[in-house]
Amino acid sequence: MKFNTKTIHGGQKHDPAYGAVMPPIYQTSTYAQSTPGGHKGFEYSRTHNPTRQALENAFASIENGTYGLAFASGLAAIDAVIKLLKPGDEVISTNDLYGGTYRLFTKVFEGFGVKFHFIGMENADKVESYVNENTKLIWAETPTNPMMNIIDIKALAEVAKKHNILLGVDNTFATPYLQQPLDLGADIVMHSATKYLGGHSDVVMGALVVKDEALAERLYFIQNASGAVCGPQDSFLVLRGIKTLHVRMQRHCENGKKVAEYLANHPKIEKVYWPGFESHPNHEVAKAQMKDFGGMISFVTKGNDYDEAIRIVENMKIFTLAESLGGVESLSGHPASMTHASIPKEEREKTGVVDALIRLSVGIEDADDLIADLEQAIGS
Repeated sequence: MKFNTKTIHGGQKHDPAYGAVMPPIYQTSTYAQSTPGGHKGFEYSRTHNPTRQALENAFASIENGTYGLAFASGLAAIDAVIKLLKPGDEVISTNDLYGGTYRLFTKVFEGFGVKFHFIGMENADKVESYVNENTKLIWAETPTNPMMNIIDIKALAEVAKKHNILLGVDNTFATPYLQQPLDLGADIVMHSATKYLGGHSDVVMGALVVKDEALAERLYFIQNASGAVCGPQDSFLVLRGIKTLHVRMQRHCENGKKVAEYLANHPKIEKVYWPGFESHPNHEVAKAQMKDFGGMISFVTKGNDYDEAIRIVENMKIFTLAESLGGVESLSGHPASMTHASIPKEEREKTGVVDALIRLSVGIEDADDLIADLEQAIGS
C-alpha cells in the first residue's frame, strides 16, 4: 500500500458493530466485563480505547512502523521516551531543538540525574565524539526548529547501532509524507500530532512509533503507568486529519517554495533558512532523505533589528501571529519571545535564534495572497 493510500486506509478497519467507515468516538472510561478479567480487549480507557487504538494503528502505518502510541501532547510523548532512562544516563541532542523539549530536558530530567549534551548534529563524527559508556539516547530533530538545519538520520543511525544506543527522531516538521526515519535506521519516531498530522489547529496530541516489540512494550507500560493519554474525541480529530495529510503537504511544500524564493530575493531580508535552497549547508542530505522541503521557513531582516521583526509579525494580515505550526492556515512567530523563550538568550543566539528571527508556517492558502501579505508587512 502506497503512502497516499495509507493515510486513508492504513491500519484501519470498518467498525464491526454497524460498519461505520470512520471509527466511532468511544466516549467511555470503562467497559463491561462478563466475568472478572473477561472483556473484549478493553477494560479501562487509560490503557486502551478503540478510537485511540485506531489512531495508533494509523500512526504506525504512515511511519512504516509496527507499534504506534498516542499521548496527550508531543511533550508527553518525549517525556515517555526519557523515562526509559535512569539517573546517570546521558543523552546527546541537537543544540537548536524546540524550546519546550529543551525545557523538559533541562528543567525536569536533569533534576533526576539524566545528563544532556546539546551540540550541532550536522556532522555525525562530531556526535560520535560525545558518546561514552553512559550514553543511552541520541535525540534529533530534522529539520530543526526554528533554524531548519538538516541532520543525516542514516549517519546518526550508524553511530547509534555501533554503540548500542537508541536513536529518536522528532519528525514533526517533515511528517512521514516527506521522510520516514524508521526506514533510515531510527528506533523511535516522535510527532507533535498537534501540527501537521492533525493539520487544523484544533487539537493537542503527541505520537510515538517504533518497530521493535520489546521497546514498544516498555513504552506502552510507561504510557499506561504515567497516564498522559489523549481522549477519544481528540483521537478522532487527528485520525480525520491524517486522511488529508498527503494533499495538504503537497500544497504546504508548493507554497513554501514560492514564499522562500520571494523572501530570498527581498532587499530587506538578510537570510532565509529553508532546506530547499542549494546554498543550505545540508541541502544534499535533505534531498536524499526527504521527498520535498516542507512549508517551514525562518528568516532574519537586515540589521538584526528586534523592533523591526516585531513590527513585521504584528502587521501581517493573513499570517496569524500565534504559537504552533502545521495547520491549514499560515502562522508567523517570533521564536526568541515565543516558542524558544525558555532557552537562555546566550544559548539561543549561539544557534542563530537571534531577536530578529521570524518563523513562518506556510499554510495552504493561495500563494499569491501570502506573498502579498508579506510584501505589505515587510515593505519595500
